[in-house]
Amino acid sequence: MADKKILLVDDEKEFVEVVRVLLESNGYDVVAAYSGEDGKRVAAEQKPDVIILDVMMETDTAGFDAARWLRTQADTKDIPIIMLTAVNQKFPFSFGPDDIWLPVDVFVEKPVSPERLLAEVRKAAD
Repeated sequence: MADKKILLVDDEKEFVEVVRVLLESNGYDVVAAYSGEDGKRVAAEQKPDVIILDVMMETDTAGFDAARWLRTQADTKDIPIIMLTAVNQKFPFSFGPDDIWLPVDVFVEKPVSPERLLAEVRKAAD
Protein backbone atom coordinates (compact mmCIF):
# COMPACT_ATOMS: atom_id res chain seq x y z
CA MET A 1 0.00 0.00 0.00
CA ALA A 2 2.89 2.41 0.68
CA ASP A 3 3.37 3.11 -2.99
CA LYS A 4 -0.27 3.85 -3.76
CA LYS A 5 -0.59 7.43 -4.99
CA ILE A 6 -3.80 9.37 -4.39
CA LEU A 7 -4.62 12.55 -6.31
CA LEU A 8 -6.84 14.84 -4.26
CA VAL A 9 -8.60 17.53 -6.34
CA ASP A 10 -10.46 20.12 -4.26
CA ASP A 11 -10.37 23.92 -4.13
CA GLU A 12 -10.70 24.02 -0.32
CA LYS A 13 -7.05 24.06 0.77
CA GLU A 14 -7.85 23.32 4.45
CA PHE A 15 -9.92 20.28 3.43
CA VAL A 16 -7.07 19.07 1.20
CA GLU A 17 -4.61 19.31 4.09
CA VAL A 18 -6.91 17.44 6.52
CA VAL A 19 -7.46 14.63 4.01
CA ARG A 20 -3.74 14.60 3.13
CA VAL A 21 -2.86 13.99 6.80
CA LEU A 22 -5.48 11.22 7.04
CA LEU A 23 -4.27 9.44 3.90
CA GLU A 24 -0.55 9.87 4.53
CA SER A 25 -0.92 8.59 8.10
CA ASN A 26 -2.48 5.47 6.56
CA GLY A 27 0.42 4.85 4.17
CA TYR A 28 -0.67 6.63 0.99
CA ASP A 29 1.31 9.13 -1.07
CA VAL A 30 -0.82 12.19 -1.76
CA VAL A 31 -0.58 14.77 -4.53
CA ALA A 32 -3.00 17.68 -4.65
CA ALA A 33 -4.60 19.92 -7.23
CA TYR A 34 -6.90 22.83 -6.47
CA SER A 35 -9.07 23.05 -9.61
CA GLY A 36 -10.56 20.74 -12.19
CA GLU A 37 -8.15 21.97 -14.85
CA ASP A 38 -5.16 21.49 -12.54
CA GLY A 39 -6.49 18.05 -11.58
CA LYS A 40 -6.60 16.94 -15.21
CA ARG A 41 -3.01 18.08 -15.76
CA VAL A 42 -1.70 16.46 -12.56
CA ALA A 43 -3.57 13.20 -13.28
CA ALA A 44 -2.03 13.01 -16.75
CA GLU A 45 1.47 13.73 -15.39
CA GLN A 46 1.39 11.68 -12.17
CA LYS A 47 -0.91 8.77 -13.14
CA PRO A 48 -2.21 8.23 -9.60
CA ASP A 49 -3.77 4.98 -8.40
CA VAL A 50 -6.95 6.76 -7.24
CA ILE A 51 -8.43 10.23 -7.80
CA ILE A 52 -10.58 11.93 -5.16
CA LEU A 53 -12.46 14.66 -7.01
CA ASP A 54 -14.67 17.52 -5.82
CA VAL A 55 -17.38 18.93 -8.12
CA MET A 56 -17.79 22.63 -7.38
CA MET A 57 -14.43 24.32 -7.88
CA GLU A 58 -13.68 26.99 -10.51
CA THR A 59 -17.19 26.32 -11.87
CA ASP A 60 -20.19 24.48 -10.41
CA THR A 61 -19.52 21.57 -12.77
CA ALA A 62 -15.69 21.51 -12.85
CA GLY A 63 -15.48 18.05 -11.26
CA PHE A 64 -18.07 16.58 -13.62
CA ASP A 65 -16.18 18.04 -16.57
CA ALA A 66 -12.84 16.75 -15.27
CA ALA A 67 -14.24 13.24 -14.69
CA ARG A 68 -15.60 13.05 -18.23
CA TRP A 69 -12.29 14.30 -19.68
CA LEU A 70 -10.26 11.83 -17.59
CA ARG A 71 -12.38 8.96 -18.94
CA THR A 72 -11.55 9.95 -22.54
CA GLN A 73 -7.77 9.88 -22.08
CA ALA A 74 -5.82 6.65 -22.61
CA ASP A 75 -3.52 7.27 -19.62
CA THR A 76 -6.28 8.12 -17.13
CA LYS A 77 -9.43 6.34 -18.32
CA ASP A 78 -9.02 3.37 -15.96
CA ILE A 79 -8.02 5.26 -12.79
CA PRO A 80 -10.72 4.86 -10.12
CA ILE A 81 -12.44 8.15 -9.32
CA ILE A 82 -14.10 8.86 -5.98
CA MET A 83 -16.30 11.93 -6.32
CA LEU A 84 -16.38 13.58 -2.90
CA THR A 85 -18.68 16.59 -2.89
CA ALA A 86 -21.43 18.63 -1.31
CA VAL A 87 -23.08 19.36 -4.69
CA ASN A 88 -26.32 17.65 -3.64
CA GLN A 89 -26.62 20.15 -0.78
CA LYS A 90 -26.51 23.09 -3.23
CA PHE A 91 -28.58 21.69 -6.08
CA PRO A 92 -31.87 19.77 -5.65
CA PHE A 93 -30.80 16.88 -7.86
CA SER A 94 -29.69 13.41 -7.04
CA PHE A 95 -26.31 12.69 -8.57
CA GLY A 96 -24.73 9.28 -8.83
CA PRO A 97 -22.30 7.42 -11.04
CA ASP A 98 -23.30 6.69 -14.63
CA ASP A 99 -21.41 6.06 -17.86
CA ILE A 100 -22.06 9.42 -19.56
CA TRP A 101 -22.74 12.40 -17.28
CA LEU A 102 -20.86 11.20 -14.19
CA PRO A 103 -18.36 8.46 -15.10
CA VAL A 104 -16.97 7.91 -11.60
CA ASP A 105 -16.62 4.77 -9.52
CA VAL A 106 -18.31 6.04 -6.37
CA PHE A 107 -20.14 9.21 -5.32
CA VAL A 108 -19.63 10.25 -1.68
CA GLU A 109 -21.39 13.16 0.03
CA LYS A 110 -19.52 15.70 2.14
CA PRO A 111 -19.23 15.72 5.05
CA VAL A 112 -17.74 12.24 5.14
CA SER A 113 -16.30 10.40 8.09
CA PRO A 114 -12.58 9.60 7.97
CA GLU A 115 -13.45 5.89 8.27
CA ARG A 116 -15.78 5.96 5.26
CA LEU A 117 -13.28 7.89 3.14
CA LEU A 118 -10.48 5.48 4.04
CA ALA A 119 -12.70 2.50 3.25
CA GLU A 120 -13.55 3.92 -0.19
CA VAL A 121 -9.88 4.69 -0.93
CA ARG A 122 -8.80 1.19 0.14
CA LYS A 123 -11.49 -0.37 -2.04
CA ALA A 124 -10.54 1.77 -5.04
CA ALA A 125 -6.78 1.28 -4.61
CA ASP A 126 -6.95 -2.53 -4.59
